[in-house]
Amino acid sequence: MPSLSRRQFVNAAAFAATLAGIPRSGRAADYPSRPIRLVIPYTAGGSGDQIGRPWAERMSSRLGPTFVENIGGAGGAIGTTAVARDEPDGHSLLLGNGSTQVIIPLTTPNPAYSIGDFRAIYRLINSALVFAIHPSLPATNLRDLIAFARINPGTLSYGTPGIGTGNHLVGELFKQQAGALDVVHVPYRGISQATNDLVSGQISLIIAVMSVQLQQLHRAGKIRLLAVTTDSRLSGAPDIPTAIESGMPDLRYEGWFGLFAPKMTEDAIIDRIAQATRAAMADPELQAHYRAQGMEPDSDSSPDKFQRIVDATSTSLAPVIKSIGLKSL
Repeated sequence: MPSLSRRQFVNAAAFAATLAGIPRSGRAADYPSRPIRLVIPYTAGGSGDQIGRPWAERMSSRLGPTFVENIGGAGGAIGTTAVARDEPDGHSLLLGNGSTQVIIPLTTPNPAYSIGDFRAIYRLINSALVFAIHPSLPATNLRDLIAFARINPGTLSYGTPGIGTGNHLVGELFKQQAGALDVVHVPYRGISQATNDLVSGQISLIIAVMSVQLQQLHRAGKIRLLAVTTDSRLSGAPDIPTAIESGMPDLRYEGWFGLFAPKMTEDAIIDRIAQATRAAMADPELQAHYRAQGMEPDSDSSPDKFQRIVDATSTSLAPVIKSIGLKSL
């Protein structure tokens, strides 16, 4: 191979530096150039699979071959970190939620990734948290529950899927907004056992993601659903009022799952994934699938809209995390 003169070397280096500053438009133009991987940062079989796998199936006919990889561990942090460190070329995507994208970065000392390490693409579903009580409590709405808790400090307990979950933070937010209620938090490893203990009367209250099971227990009189944390009533549970209707205008929280890419992913790639997803979310069959899981499909999301939701989640939860001194999950 012939050697370069000093002048040739300098010119070549300058040309390479110039190229480095030019966006690689070919990357977006050729996208996708290989199968797309959707990382679900939880073990197989959970709600993440119920959300992500139907999406991946529909992307195979709209974008190209798409497969799911479950990378569980550390409450979702391991799989999320893997995507944050991957090539920002749209071939490695994340199914993230409020816990992976907001709570873990805010509560973990020296986190492996930050909130800003991702670009939001599209919110697939949102879900409401619901306040559910044992029917023996003399309350039919949140006002009644607050009044009872004030008269009987320390006698009520609320169950959640664990410390640092959105459920836990909403419980603390509820206590603060109701005037520093003395209600004890009981963390579980999952909401199923908490629900069982609620039905049996071992605990007074749970804060859980709205589900078909909870609605069935409500109709059977085994529990009583008081309020959901969304801005408006759920189409699948129109008889359950919102916390806003119950006199708590600032008690708002939506659980969500959506698509994310590493932060340096090009706009054209982000937009293409979002457009393909919007087309898939218009499918009545997919909408019915999500609603059967107790979730609300989002057929009108976009990168900008979803980013605003992520930012709003961070804004609402950060003060609560600080006030209770939550340092890590």
